[in-house]
Amino acid sequence: MTAKNKLNAYKKRRHFAKTPEPIGTKQTPSKRPIFVVQKHAARQLHYDFRLESDGVLKSWAIPKGPSTSPKEKRLAIMTDDHPLAYAHFEGTIPKGEYGAGTVKIWDKGTYRNLKKKNGKIVPIKQCIKNGEIEVWLNGKKLKGGYVLIHFKPEEQSWLFKKMADEKKKKSETKGKAYARRALHG
Repeated sequence: MTAKNKLNAYKKRRHFAKTPEPIGTKQTPSKRPIFVVQKHAARQLHYDFRLESDGVLKSWAIPKGPSTSPKEKRLAIMTDDHPLAYAHFEGTIPKGEYGAGTVKIWDKGTYRNLKKKNGKIVPIKQCIKNGEIEVWLNGKKLKGGYVLIHFKPEEQSWLFKKMADEKKKKSETKGKAYARRALHG
């Protein structure tokens, strides 16, 4: 599926003559994949966490916002893919439009995939499909290892959690075992 097709749901929800949001033309992927967190003061305040993957921004709404503490878990609801240009979007979506409210960039940077299987990095696209994502974020506010775990397959509910790695340069987690501990306590 092309990036253009992946953006169909995004485009169907928006009236681009009324909203300042980017339409989503084809863009060249970044040399180093990016992430962005946008504070979205919509009907309910939340934070949108977005990871570049396969020509689009995979997106999750985090109602309480991301935490920098490994002791705190956050619910993350997977939403529609967004165009790469959305990583730079700040503005006000007009009343009556999907997602009406103010969007501000809260953090942004690059990331690297940490998820390995048999000693090899698992492509981020496959991590998303498998429901187990481990990334190292290089942002201004979010730094270090984070996990996203899909915990309700029948829904779009994921867990977003900081790994316990503040003083380390590499993640030393053990994949699924860490994911289970993160999910269950």
